[in-house]
Amino acid sequence: MDAEAQLDAFIGRYSPEVASDARFALTFLRGRLPTASRLVYDNYNALVVGFGASDRVSDIILSIALYPQYVRLFFLRGVDLPDPEALLEGRGAQVRSIKLQPASRIEAREVGALIDAAAGNATPLPTEGNGPLIIKSVSAKQRPRRPKAYRPRFFLCVSKSRTAFSSSG
Repeated sequence: MDAEAQLDAFIGRYSPEVASDARFALTFLRGRLPTASRLVYDNYNALVVGFGASDRVSDIILSIALYPQYVRLFFLRGVDLPDPEALLEGRGAQVRSIKLQPASRIEAREVGALIDAAAGNATPLPTEGNGPLIIKSVSAKQRPRRPKAYRPRFFLCVSKSRTAFSSSG
């Protein structure tokens, strides 16, 4: 199985909504950064596709991460990016992210400015050619890729003055 088919199979394990959002974001970034290498990590917590100048993890500029309920755009050196719109989330030493809900959020001018700034601060991408897709790692043990169905738990609360139904979620 080639790398594209493997990535498609990895994405297919997510809900149709998350898979669609991920494909939209990946297609958008592939068009915006056509020479970038795409590094795929099918990790315990998430499926991650990093975009960078080479096949080295240290060259990754940004990544798309799929979680059971949503997709995020991560900037690996996000702390250094100008963010006048306060879009970036996170308090770590380096990484910042944006939840792509809706997925079309990746097309926003403000997000585009962050992508451009991240690319400008990183190892330059190749000037020509199509960047390769490389499956870097697949974790043997993984969390479920689809959200658990929400099942509210109802229980009966009894007190001296009244009886009521309560829920806990």
